[in-house]
Amino acid sequence: MLPIKKKALLCQVIAALVMIQLMIIPVTGWAEQAQEAAPTMSLTEKIAAMEINYYLSKMSPDELAATLKLFRAVQAVKTNYVGNVDGVDLLTGSVKGMVNSLGDPYSVYMDPKMFSELMLETKGSFGGVGIVLGVKDKKLTVVAPIEGTPAEAAGILSGDQIVRIDAADTKDMTLDEAVGKIRGPEGSKVTLTIERTGKEPQEFHLTRATIVIKSVSGKMLDKQMGYVRISMFSETTSKDFVQKLDELKEQGMTSLVLDLRNNPGGLIDQCVKVAEVLVPQGPIVSVIGKDGGRETYQSSLKSAPLPLVVLVNGGSASASEIVAGAIQDRGVGKLVGVKTFGKGSVQRLVPLDKDSALKITIAEYHTPSDRSIHGKGIVPDVIVEIPKDFDKESKQDLQLDKAVEVLKESLPKK
Repeated sequence: MLPIKKKALLCQVIAALVMIQLMIIPVTGWAEQAQEAAPTMSLTEKIAAMEINYYLSKMSPDELAATLKLFRAVQAVKTNYVGNVDGVDLLTGSVKGMVNSLGDPYSVYMDPKMFSELMLETKGSFGGVGIVLGVKDKKLTVVAPIEGTPAEAAGILSGDQIVRIDAADTKDMTLDEAVGKIRGPEGSKVTLTIERTGKEPQEFHLTRATIVIKSVSGKMLDKQMGYVRISMFSETTSKDFVQKLDELKEQGMTSLVLDLRNNPGGLIDQCVKVAEVLVPQGPIVSVIGKDGGRETYQSSLKSAPLPLVVLVNGGSASASEIVAGAIQDRGVGKLVGVKTFGKGSVQRLVPLDKDSALKITIAEYHTPSDRSIHGKGIVPDVIVEIPKDFDKESKQDLQLDKAVEVLKESLPKK
């Protein structure tokens, strides 16, 4: 192991070399050149060098050696590669590679374009075809098409596997790279080649549109039974949900069907706030970090407000699985449909500067009974499969019909 003084000196030298771009090979002479150039550094450069030095001081000798290898590789490429090379692009590429090496499709480096698109999406509108993507069995998979979008109109379904975007094979494509290729200006076109179980690959030629998400809608199914659909958990979902419940209660609602089918998730704080008005006092979800630490979100509601049935399917993921899992585990409602997608990990945005960030998996969530559903999904209390030969043009909704039946059975007999 390096003596403390030598390690500190090496950190200072590397920090200075990063700032003044003296990544010279061989190593001899680095310290002298760094010290000679240091007085010419601006205040901003000196502050940045101090920050770099701080991070380097936290590294092991092996990590320092690997860092030195990175700088050497950057300089070697800049010096020897036959084409024009931008050093910033090389270093940015190393950040992407670092995150990709985790093998987690939900952890990604977000460049300015991707970061901006994510911010737009959580606010409820973005440009594209209306598909929420995930990774299942290491394949790019449609979690759910968004209602009222080109993807839904074209007949793209939850569980479809996208094997090509235009001419690009998706085999080694990251999740967010795929999202970036599918999105684009309104009116532009994209071709998706899709594999569906038991069928030959099929091309879908789609015209992009501005995707505006209306996350909450609802109606009365009869004089006393209400129906609320949540399509995604965006910034205003919980407020809109409470408002819709109040509207339906004024119309006489005394029981509720909550539809979370093809809801790919969204903001965890919003799904917790939705659960807080449905689940009585006690746990909603626990978030468990890498060190085993647990943060449990609780409801303070005195009692369950009304009889409830929840619709789920393979397109119900992440935040919608939190709500469904809490309702099932706490025994305040039945789940009807088919097994959910099984995304039980939590991501956090870690800003790197004002335009870019890391989206990185920091924890898994567990349902109130301490179930981890990541990669497993939630099995409904009442399973209702849609027959393969079912007429999709039919206005009949077999799962909703069953939910209504189950809800009626749970009501007090008059």
